[in-house]
Amino acid sequence: MHFVSEKRLDDGTLERDFTLGEIPGTLWTPAASPAPLILLGHPGGLRKMYPRLVGRARSSVANGFAAATIELPGSGDRPPSPEAEQSRADLRRALATGEPVDEIVDRLVLPLVEKAVPEWQCVLDALLSLPEIRGPVGYSGGVIAIGVRLAAVEPRIAAAGLFAGSFVPRATIDEARQITIPLHVLLQWDDEGNDRQMALDLFDAFGSQEKTLQANMGGHTGVPRFAGDDAARFFVRHLT
Repeated sequence: MHFVSEKRLDDGTLERDFTLGEIPGTLWTPAASPAPLILLGHPGGLRKMYPRLVGRARSSVANGFAAATIELPGSGDRPPSPEAEQSRADLRRALATGEPVDEIVDRLVLPLVEKAVPEWQCVLDALLSLPEIRGPVGYSGGVIAIGVRLAAVEPRIAAAGLFAGSFVPRATIDEARQITIPLHVLLQWDDEGNDRQMALDLFDAFGSQEKTLQANMGGHTGVPRFAGDDAARFFVRHLT
């Protein structure tokens, strides 16, 4: 892991951009160390997502956690994926015409999961080798299919807060049955980019004995502030 920049934010959070091979990312750490770690998932585009990511990271640091994120394959400044771009175009067209989308969602999401999850695991290896980072580890955010796969295959993840804000392949619902860690799932009831029933089916499939679904009215970007506060308390309960 190579740190390429460093700055101290006004709340004392240390923000460092890094690269690990071809994977770019950002790490935020509190003054007190070592700290438990929260991995911040997002749909891609670190520069575009930075205002939201740094807000989530500051909240994590305020609760005593380190936070880290990476750029997804095919997003931001990483080499684009022509196959993914074609799948996105096909999905938009199918949604506009009311055609079935299951096959397109599989074609769009599953290759991303296959690439992104091993990258997250490599980055997690590197982060946990740093003296300022320790376990336990949480995963927070989307793409939800990536979070589900990580929670299913990565034993170092002790709790996950998932955002049901993206389409879910049927295979992801099958994977959800393997998950037993505590879960906090956020669903925006009127999210135009999400299949609500599939999100409910996914929540029902999770094998965890402790799982919470918080559903709020509104679209994709209308998440109420208190919902973020509730998710933060979830991680405080399970990572400290």
